[in-house]
Amino acid sequence: MKKQLLVLMALLTATAAQAKINVVATLPDFGALARAVGDDKISLTVLAKPTEDPHFVDARPSFVVALREADVLIDGGAELEIGWLPPLLQNARNSKIELGQPGRVQASEGVRLMEVPATLTRAAGDVHAMGNPHFGVDPIIAKSIAAHIARAFSAVDPANAATYDANEKKFEAAINAKLQQWGATMLPFKGQHVAAYHDSWPYFAHRFGIEIDVFLEPKPGIPPSPSHLAEVIEQMKAMHIKAVIVEPYHDRKIAERVASATGAKVVEFAQYPGALPNTGTYIELIDTLVSRLAAALR
Repeated sequence: MKKQLLVLMALLTATAAQAKINVVATLPDFGALARAVGDDKISLTVLAKPTEDPHFVDARPSFVVALREADVLIDGGAELEIGWLPPLLQNARNSKIELGQPGRVQASEGVRLMEVPATLTRAAGDVHAMGNPHFGVDPIIAKSIAAHIARAFSAVDPANAATYDANEKKFEAAINAKLQQWGATMLPFKGQHVAAYHDSWPYFAHRFGIEIDVFLEPKPGIPPSPSHLAEVIEQMKAMHIKAVIVEPYHDRKIAERVASATGAKVVEFAQYPGALPNTGTYIELIDTLVSRLAAALR
């Protein structure tokens, strides 16, 4: 009997050691960073698809189940998911991932958000009160998010804290190694202006020394009108803009018409790993964005 009890205890210990923490990430960039830090110690669910507009994610019942079973939730914390995440959390009723708990990571913690509006009115379009929430495409900010994630994983799974810490340091070192290369690639285009469909890129622009400040949308989230596009075309001609950034969920035909009228190139961009070919990891995504934009600006 004693021997059987010892065997049972050993099995339970082994099972506990192999158990993975359940992690839910609202967006694919947070998911990619969670995977870099957690590796095989986590079971990961990412709610939004890489090609999906993060403002308007199609919430499904399976999301509630995933949130109910989560040990850690990683969200932006800057209102990007405000239209669809709060009702899911309310239905999940999981105290482990409430604000202030070790299992809740808000990626914007410590980030100085850009474009904080002075006033909020409907006339301004889809404006976020806290500032522009598309900060994940800045590799320096990504290092900070990875550090937040590592701390949360260690708090809920202290037995593997050393692994999470080592993985986070490995990711940081990989980003540091690439920053010089990315910076060198973008240096010849410092100060150049680029057009974009939506204002998703101020952090990327700031990091790599370019100006992404002409938009096909007249205001964030407002569809382009013919009169506005005519103004954009004239502005692009005057500024000699060579590239128009378009994301997977935007109307590429509109971008192509603008590019055709100005001699610019349409550049397929994405905020999230997996949305473009060969961008399964965060570093592969930034590699692709930098190389595509540099090729268009040459």
